[in-house]
Amino acid sequence: MTYAIIETGGKQVRVEPGRFYDIELLTAQPDEKVTINSVLLVQHDGGLSIGQPLVSGATVEGTVLRHFRGRKVLVYKMKPKKKTRKKRGHRQEITRLLINSITLDGQVFTASEAATVADDSSAETTAES
Repeated sequence: MTYAIIETGGKQVRVEPGRFYDIELLTAQPDEKVTINSVLLVQHDGGLSIGQPLVSGATVEGTVLRHFRGRKVLVYKMKPKKKTRKKRGHRQEITRLLINSITLDGQVFTASEAATVADDSSAETTAES
């Protein structure tokens, strides 16, 4: 299984090729390709590459699916015995990003490669039975 840990929007996210993730708002338009260079860790076939703080030569490519607003977060402030109450809400802007591939030193790992490796291993186990 191939995955990477990236930093985007001040948060660290574990990403895999072929899956989508909701992250902080990006400036890209929907259906636009995005390359993220701040990769902290890459794991592929038991090999682990850890950055100090970033992995050199590692990038994650994805496609912006859509932009939307998250669920409302209510902030309620109250001071007891003072009749002071404030109720405010906030909705965060979110981008849904589909991860296409993870690249490490020119070697590209995509979702189709991971699926074929999983299919081959399941075929071998059934053949051995």
